[in-house]
Amino acid sequence: MAMKIRLARGGSKKRPFYRIVAADSRMPRDGRFIEKLGTYNPLLAKDSEERVQMNMERVQYWLGQGAQPTDRIARMLEAAGVREKAERNNPKKGTPHKKAQERVEEKAAKAAAAAEAAAAPVEAPAEAPAEDAAAE
Repeated sequence: MAMKIRLARGGSKKRPFYRIVAADSRMPRDGRFIEKLGTYNPLLAKDSEERVQMNMERVQYWLGQGAQPTDRIARMLEAAGVREKAERNNPKKGTPHKKAQERVEEKAAKAAAAAEAAAAPVEAPAEAPAEDAAAE
């Protein structure tokens, strides 16, 4: 039986509240679970101690039994110091798409043109002393 440590959603619409549970991976998200291991309330401030509460002894037990934590639970366990911080890498997610790259190129071209114009020697308007002399 493949065990997972995951979140089971509770609470009402737009007011989420989660139980941290050990469950069979084949069961529905909010369905049957084996044991409740803690709670997670995302509406509380990030520095609040009541935001994430876990029974660490039972979490350690289930991890020892081979239960796999989900990504979100793994991050919570890393923050609690139970697991080592895993290296995450998603290089494609941070790269801009085609139109954004085109806008960056256009902006760079305009900046280069403006720099060239500023670096070019500025020609002062030629004074016409002949006209001044003729007017006098």
